[in-house]
Amino acid sequence: MAKITGKYETIFIVNPTLEEAAATAVVDKFKALIEQNSTNVEVEDWGKRKLAYPINDLTEGTYTLVRFESAPAFPAELDRIYKITDGIMRSLIVCLDD
Repeated sequence: MAKITGKYETIFIVNPTLEEAAATAVVDKFKALIEQNSTNVEVEDWGKRKLAYPINDLTEGTYTLVRFESAPAFPAELDRIYKITDGIMRSLIVCLDD
């Protein structure tokens, strides 16, 4: 039987060289997108942290972790939007279901 909803966790890293207003706008954009398409949304702003390895000669990034429940098609769309958004350095989406 097909899954109706699943539990997911996503983390994305925003470029620290963006101005504070631009970085906040990127984070708010994804929070709003996830809240529109999901339920049980939990957001944790981890702030600026050191990266494990340099990405484009940058050693820090602003991390945001989001847990949510959604239809199985939404994470693929979310990943597509991460990839075309300026300011997102890296992102990861994980399904938490067993």
